Amino acid sequence: MNDTDPATFHRTVAAGFTERVEGADRAGAWDAPAPVEGWAARDVVRHLVEWFPGFLRGGTGIELPAGPSVDDDPVGAWRSQADAVQGLLDDPASADLVLSNPHVGDVPLPEAVSRFYTGDVFMHTWDLARATGQSEALDVDLCASMLAAMEPMDELLRASGQYGPRVVVADDADPVTRLMAFVGRRP
Repeated sequence: MNDTDPATFHRTVAAGFTERVEGADRAGAWDAPAPVEGWAARDVVRHLVEWFPGFLRGGTGIELPAGPSVDDDPVGAWRSQADAVQGLLDDPASADLVLSNPHVGDVPLPEAVSRFYTGDVFMHTWDLARATGQSEALDVDLCASMLAAMEPMDELLRASGQYGPRVVVADDADPVTRLMAFVGRRP
């Protein structure tokens, strides 16, 4: 998977998440428990469509168009956001924009979307798949690369409250299992 071009990276990751969203809808599984404590499958989508617009607006002033409510139409809510983010990344003018945030500093917008949002969508693809009984397969190389980048920041990431306690898995576990265990999931 090419995670160096933000537009291509988002297009690929969003397609994988969209596949799980559509599968959850076909199965009528929106109320199925998710592997994040207190969340149902619908809440995985809710998380992604609720946190990112505020982060983007606060750091750039860019307002993503509001989609349908996750409660009324989780598929439509996800598609609306995925399309808006893709449009932003496909716009050549976005390359010159900067996201400013007191916690991360100034980051070129395409890089910020990849690092903070698309990576989150990628990992939550596993959550939605697990909640709804779909394929939990993720790109193994990307999992290994994300884990290698996150492990040196273990203490900082745990302190953020965004990740649960690391789950112990076998040393020879595959990269998907190791990444999900690192972020606190029980693969």
